[in-house]
Amino acid sequence: MKTLLSKADYLESIAKSRDRRMAWWREARFGMFIHYGLYSQIGRNEWAQVLENMPVKEYEKLARTFAPKPGAPREWAKLAKRAGMKYMVMTTRHHEGFSLWDSKANPYNSVNYGPKRDIVREFVDACREFGLRIGFYSSLMDWHHPDAWRCTFDSAARQRFNRYIEALNTELLTQYGKIDILWYDVAEPLESHEGWNSLEMNQRLRALQPHLIINNRSRLPEDFGTPEEHIKPEETDWEACMTFNGISWGYVDSEQARPYSYNAPRILKMLNTCCRLGGNLLLNIGPTPDGSVPPEAVEPLSTVGDWLKENGRAVYGRLTKDIKVCGGNGGSDISSDGKSVFLWYWLWPKSGTMSVGGYLNKPKAVRFLKDGRPIKFEHDGRRVILKDLPREPVDQTAGVTVVEMVFDPAPNYVFANRYPQLHHGKSYD
Repeated sequence: MKTLLSKADYLESIAKSRDRRMAWWREARFGMFIHYGLYSQIGRNEWAQVLENMPVKEYEKLARTFAPKPGAPREWAKLAKRAGMKYMVMTTRHHEGFSLWDSKANPYNSVNYGPKRDIVREFVDACREFGLRIGFYSSLMDWHHPDAWRCTFDSAARQRFNRYIEALNTELLTQYGKIDILWYDVAEPLESHEGWNSLEMNQRLRALQPHLIINNRSRLPEDFGTPEEHIKPEETDWEACMTFNGISWGYVDSEQARPYSYNAPRILKMLNTCCRLGGNLLLNIGPTPDGSVPPEAVEPLSTVGDWLKENGRAVYGRLTKDIKVCGGNGGSDISSDGKSVFLWYWLWPKSGTMSVGGYLNKPKAVRFLKDGRPIKFEHDGRRVILKDLPREPVDQTAGVTVVEMVFDPAPNYVFANRYPQLHHGKSYD
């Protein structure tokens, strides 16, 4: 191992390689989060152990009854591929402290208990079968390890716990071949990267897999931010991680969760927001106790996948982060690659015509994205007026029609003035 770098030199070093390492991720846009563990059997929340004040010995009994069916991770990966997702991130060990692999550092694992199988291995194999990039979620907080709370006031406990956390992640990054993402979570109770030895640990882990990308939850900025349960752009690369129902990351009763769960148009709305603002969407499912995909997720994600087969150019690839470059109208929003502006219509105009304001130059062409059919249009200096439109949405898959406006040169756009009369040379004293 070469000499470890200072914080400033380390951050400068990873910044130099970031564009190369992040290239695939910046074009992927859409991934699946998997929260699966002992808590799936409880079916009330992945934090049930703490929220319900369950003693460790009581909670440990779940390890004996944990029984993921053979092939469960393949079911997740098959659906992710069907949905048009490009990568997956799985909870290899959640805050409960139960490892889903054959861990020598942590005997409390799925090979010694329950299924007597390496679920991480099954997950990795499934991702590779379906051509999906692989992400490992790794909790820093641990409710099972005895040093996890002592480390705040006992320096020897902190050193032991730091070694334990690094040993777990070293196993994950040496036992399964190439891994694409290390996704840390909940750096508590220690309040600084110095407390976690993140600077030293992450350098050693990166040495194992130099192409690795790491999120910002080990109290270092690393490669990308992770806004949770909200979609808000950050200055650097970012990924909004979202539950499927706004209630729980882990499994909850499907029939009761169904009214709160996302349908295909709502998923597309989130995906559009991420694309428009230059981020990714990591959408979670919480598998059932036996590892099956929760039934309320199957139809919406399959529908989104069908939609992406026809409209994927509005999602995948290098999209502009500058929301001032172009805009939609009241019933639509946009994504753009800098040349084409993709108008995602949530509300289709049934009048046969509509306009999009703020475009100072004329498009080269306007067409439906799904099939390339041209759309008649005019440009009046500040508006693109679409004409002779069908009365019903062209998209019959999810009801979200995408119109592509092609510009050459790039669109010259100004946000619509709050006083429309100023657009047409009128003034009022």
